[in-house]
Amino acid sequence: MKKSTVLLIYTGGTIGMIKDSETGVLKAFDFDHLYDQIPELSRIEATLKAISMDPVDSSDMTPKKWQEIARIIEENYEAFDGFVVLHGSDTMAYTSSALSFMLQGLKKPVILTGSQLPIGTIRTDGKENLITAIEIAAQKNDSGASIIQEVAIYFEYSLYRGNRTTKVSANAFEAFKSPNYPDLAVAGVQIQYNHGAHLTSTSNQLRVYYGMNEQVALIKIFPGFSPNVYTGMFDTTAVKGIVLETFGSGNAPKNGEFIALLKKYIEDGGIVINVTQCVSGEVVQGKYANSTFFNEIGVVSGRDLTTEAAITKLMFVLSNYESREDMEYYLSHSMAGEMSV
Repeated sequence: MKKSTVLLIYTGGTIGMIKDSETGVLKAFDFDHLYDQIPELSRIEATLKAISMDPVDSSDMTPKKWQEIARIIEENYEAFDGFVVLHGSDTMAYTSSALSFMLQGLKKPVILTGSQLPIGTIRTDGKENLITAIEIAAQKNDSGASIIQEVAIYFEYSLYRGNRTTKVSANAFEAFKSPNYPDLAVAGVQIQYNHGAHLTSTSNQLRVYYGMNEQVALIKIFPGFSPNVYTGMFDTTAVKGIVLETFGSGNAPKNGEFIALLKKYIEDGGIVINVTQCVSGEVVQGKYANSTFFNEIGVVSGRDLTTEAAITKLMFVLSNYESREDMEYYLSHSMAGEMSV
């Protein structure tokens, strides 16, 4: 059987760092010498090529960078069987969520991975993460189709759906969780695939949507929340959509001023989507009295969306749909497996 071809796309992040032998400072290594840093790659049954973007710390990741990643994938889609995006862990869940909406009709894997320790560190988690991510990206079934046909995150022995994932630890190797969706695969002695959890597209053609509207805001509700502090966010000329992080199953204070601000904002054309602050579970607007007003004024329930998926989906929907009816429909329905039906 012909070897699979995998394209590595380096965006920056800890995984691509090695310590300078003279200064001791961490710096990005030359991906032309990838096999020098990770000789184990020569034993993988896949042909590799690497493209290095202008590397940035993941804290500096932007929609323009997402567009650049998507463009590289689109331009190389026919030439490669799979893609591995090396990325800083801090904003990896945002990027994987964004790409899941931008890359429609995927029949090939796009696996994001990174590390908590630099690749040149003796105890690095980067080698295992990278090697296994490549193996997954190269893996095909008996009929020759890719086993994974979606955007995913591989980190510390688990493969997660990209738009269902959130970073839960700043220093543990097991840095990510998929709180409301099962793992796509678990890497032990063998890689065990959870085929029933995989996403498959009925389309035979990749369609890439580059539009991402950055005029969105995130408001986290907390005890003592004062609407006066946030009045500027309810200006529809500057902010087209708001993600609300509310308590429990979607509850918020029944503050008259806050409700009035939301109501006017929505009447003026703004879109508001409600997600829970909880790590797992979902929004059920109307389950409690302190969420019924959301239904009455037109707030969209984000159900079990992660905050990362809600923000990037809102950016995507605002940019790619014109009517309010369409925007509300797609925000409340699954587009790329990001929410439970």
